[in-house]
Amino acid sequence: MSRRTRPYPDVAVGVWMAVVEPDSLVDFARRAETAGCDSVWVPEHLIWPATITSPYPYKDGGGPPVPSSVNLYDPWALLSAVAAVTTTIRLGTCVYVLPLRDPLVTARAVATLDVLSNGRAILGAGLGWMKEEFDAAGIDFRTRASRSDEIVPVLRSLWSQELTRASGRHINFEPLYFYPKPPQGASLPIVFGGDSEPALRRAARLGDGWLGTWCTPTSTRAYVTRLEELLTEYGRADEPFEVTVMIKPREVSVDLIEELHAAGADRICIGSPTVPLAVWPEILDNLAVVLAKLRGDSAAR
Repeated sequence: MSRRTRPYPDVAVGVWMAVVEPDSLVDFARRAETAGCDSVWVPEHLIWPATITSPYPYKDGGGPPVPSSVNLYDPWALLSAVAAVTTTIRLGTCVYVLPLRDPLVTARAVATLDVLSNGRAILGAGLGWMKEEFDAAGIDFRTRASRSDEIVPVLRSLWSQELTRASGRHINFEPLYFYPKPPQGASLPIVFGGDSEPALRRAARLGDGWLGTWCTPTSTRAYVTRLEELLTEYGRADEPFEVTVMIKPREVSVDLIEELHAAGADRICIGSPTVPLAVWPEILDNLAVVLAKLRGDSAAR
């Protein structure tokens, strides 16, 4: 099976900028690139309701991961600012609520970032867990999976074909032009998050990769095994497919990065919605040391 995009020792390490405000974003991104990170990722929500009863799937007890007063920013605007001050680092969302928007709006925003960054955009996508957010936007929460199934091929067509037409249950429009095309074209990565069986299936069926949250070497190995089974089932076993797993900053070490890569991860992403912004310079300094040692040890082998 040839799905691995980064054979050892070419393991990538990214940073999830969950708590970064615009006035510190530029410095954060520059420091991450200097530290040797391959990518930076930003979270995304359209709104944050005052009352939330929907269970958050990645926290014990199911409560919201951050306070309702959290500052929310457009991820494509944030990442465009990062693109202007960096040269190599990839720019991703973790994750963008894909079925909450018209695909024409998403296609334009992502393509613009890809043009501005000279082909560094990654669309990290999810279906969304918060029904209240969909209710506020007037979109049926129950159809978010089927909407996403239609949105992905529309995006790929808009980014690569001269004319695109959509005729589906949710997405319908007559043939139209879409320019400029993003530099990555239809290969612009769309990677799906989510740990459930339907989420893994969606990533294997539609995506260029998968994003996992708070993974260990053991859980990573289990997820990768299942993903590889599903890629085979969908006839995609020989296609590149990148696995990104997220860990918390306090867990970072050379040994853990090597163990996660050996378990099947192509990229390890460090981040937390609860670590204060003031602590991040120290985290990035430590990460730079870890990456230098990791790559130095690898070169010596």
